[in-house]
Amino acid sequence: MKLHDLKPNPGSKKNRTRVGRGISAGQGKTAGRGTKGQRSRTGFGGHLYRQGGNLPFYRRLPFRRGEGFTPPNQVEYNEVNVEALAEAYKAGAEVNPENLAEKNLLHKKQNPVVVLGRGSIDKPLTVKVHRISKSAREKIEAAGGKVEIVG
Repeated sequence: MKLHDLKPNPGSKKNRTRVGRGISAGQGKTAGRGTKGQRSRTGFGGHLYRQGGNLPFYRRLPFRRGEGFTPPNQVEYNEVNVEALAEAYKAGAEVNPENLAEKNLLHKKQNPVVVLGRGSIDKPLTVKVHRISKSAREKIEAAGGKVEIVG
């Protein structure tokens, strides 16, 4: 067997129908589109913008296009990792939002603070923040520190 002997299985390939090529071809005149109407015209399919008189879908959405939806009531936290606390504070120090701001560890001072668990800590600290992750709490308490949640 050679390459020129290869043929597709019988019935697996079908010639395409050439429409609009005269009455003897079987699909002449209207070429299977029927007579008149939108579907018979060239370019039928329309634009995504057109929805038959309805306000188009993407004009119904909030105006900031391409950015998705941002929940209006979500709380944006200042994230501080355990490793940053270990570098910035001495043993026995108290960590709170005010002195975190003094040490420039906060992005926006008016936002609440959350402590996350990246890194390690070996100093006992008293941490008073708005929120803390489970792993961060375990690391601080394992080092002999205390955690308090402030309102």
